[in-house]
Amino acid sequence: MESDETEPKPGATAGTGSGRTDVAKALMVQATYRSLGEQRLSPAEERFEKGRRTTGLWLAPLVTAVFLLLPLDMAPSQQTLAGILLGVIVMWVTEPVPIPVGGLIGVGAIVVFGVVPADDALEPFGSTTIFTFIGAFILAQAMLKHGVARRFAYFILSLPGVGQSTFRLIVAFGGITCVLSAFVSNTATVAMLLPTALGLLTVIAKMLQDRGMVAEDFDPARLRVGAALILMLAYGASVGGLLTPVGSPPNLIGRGLIEEATGERISFAQWMLTALPLCAVMFVVLAAVLLLLNRPEIRRIEGVQEYVQRERASLGPMGRAEKTTLIAFGITVALWIFPGVVALAAGTDSSFYETISDRLDEGVVAVLGASLLFLLPTNWGRRETTLNWSDAARIDWGTILLFGTGIIFGSLLEDTGLAKTIGDSAYDALGLSSLFFITAFAAVLAIVISETTSNTASAAVVVPIIIPIAVAAQVDPFVPALAATFAASFGFMLPVSTPQNAIAYGSGVVPITTMIRSGFAFDVFGAVLIILGLPLMITVTGIGG
Repeated sequence: MESDETEPKPGATAGTGSGRTDVAKALMVQATYRSLGEQRLSPAEERFEKGRRTTGLWLAPLVTAVFLLLPLDMAPSQQTLAGILLGVIVMWVTEPVPIPVGGLIGVGAIVVFGVVPADDALEPFGSTTIFTFIGAFILAQAMLKHGVARRFAYFILSLPGVGQSTFRLIVAFGGITCVLSAFVSNTATVAMLLPTALGLLTVIAKMLQDRGMVAEDFDPARLRVGAALILMLAYGASVGGLLTPVGSPPNLIGRGLIEEATGERISFAQWMLTALPLCAVMFVVLAAVLLLLNRPEIRRIEGVQEYVQRERASLGPMGRAEKTTLIAFGITVALWIFPGVVALAAGTDSSFYETISDRLDEGVVAVLGASLLFLLPTNWGRRETTLNWSDAARIDWGTILLFGTGIIFGSLLEDTGLAKTIGDSAYDALGLSSLFFITAFAAVLAIVISETTSNTASAAVVVPIIIPIAVAAQVDPFVPALAATFAASFGFMLPVSTPQNAIAYGSGVVPITTMIRSGFAFDVFGAVLIILGLPLMITVTGIGG
């Protein structure tokens, strides 16, 4: 078993400041950005972190300045946006300032350098996804505060065989995530399961602490098992979202564009038959990548069944606060799921589905569900409710700012035409002419664009680029367009790539360097699988034929 054994620095202890770590308190904080003094680092890790963050101070402005001075044949607004975005990406990777602040610097630069007016730049902050984050984080805070997440965690650990191995636990949790995200929005799935994941991590961390397998003042947010578990939650939702046409917005966008361009209708069953084998292989690859790159500190957790039984018994009967939290959570989940049920029963083209999906927008449902926490009483005589505002104020507003800036850059990539310029330039430079190379280009371009913008925007931008390219090359556009649609759900390297990534990063358990390393590996394997496997499955199922 490997663990950090170096002496702590003053103030570096997670949650307590010195002495024995309060695991539950440390994981409830959910701080996405911590200075070096707030972390427990080995000397080698501290040297690397200092070098990484110092590099960003000069590299980010240098990259932007050099790009802006290049004599490129593109619109000035596009070149300026691209230069600023490159500088922001450098700041996100090197963290010379907190990651949310890096995004805000980029937004300020967009306005100062005249890419768009301030009102246009800040408008995407009103995105429904932002409100999904706010509502979901408040619900998660209630589940953590009142111990509901721990109950869920102990229940999963008590399942036969699951609680005996960290590997089995992570894979089982990922499987649950995949199945749910096939019918519930990826963002909603991750939001509803994050408290359970943190509860599982709390149980494992406390067990390691009680057995003396880590230092008394260790930082539970830096456990590799935690990074693997939370990344499995985020990435597993993206994989599961590919299973059905309603699993993710890019699926609906890509399917609609393909049907419009080719006249070929893709039924719900055809989509699932094509996607299921690909998703199964993706899940196996995902588990292998995460467990190899983030190898848990301990593999077998013998005796955990007895440990879990004792802890479950110590929780006692469910209290009123737990019950009201579950009521709010259950109503929210039910409303998140309902549009998917309607889609299965009435179809996504029905007016009933359109009405329900518009009225029960996931962001609106999230904030309404969170609002119930301030209405459901736990002590009516004292007018106490499930949460108070000081609890809500502790959610990670930095992640909300971070994803808001990501949405801004994503919308500007499309509005300024920069995304189309990138696609057209790559096509001209590569001279694509065969089905294989156009499909490969479609998958890679969709993944690259989805790294810096939302998956939905990636599908909306890339699919319309790929279809005319294929037609011009006298190639059936169905395969490359569907490849772009699938690949748009990738983009795993940065917190701004998907809402799931942002929520995972907001847990405070996944360092940005860990996300980049794990995400890059999965991006590569995923691209290869889409390029080679999708044409094969299309041939087998006859979809689009």
